[in-house]
Amino acid sequence: MSTLSSASTDAQVLAAYDDNASYEEDASSTKAAAFVTACRFLLRRMAKKSGDGTLETELSPDLIREELCAAQAWLSANGGASTGGVIHLSCETFRD
Repeated sequence: MSTLSSASTDAQVLAAYDDNASYEEDASSTKAAAFVTACRFLLRRMAKKSGDGTLETELSPDLIREELCAAQAWLSANGGASTGGVIHLSCETFRD
């Protein structure tokens, strides 16, 4: 079960993104799945630009999408159970 929910603050989502970005280095499918969730939250919640008039930051949705795809690919290649992949049944070697 994800540690993020609709009640999570933006700071908690950003912390989950940062804390789980090392999924590949740690060889952790749990961290990779949490990173994917954080990416999804960021894409949904974050404005492209924000600022207070004197300081402005820009978030790149394209970069987050790239990170999301990379984490999903890593999960698929490393046996992550939470990738949402589909298993197909094949009967091509079945005999009567």
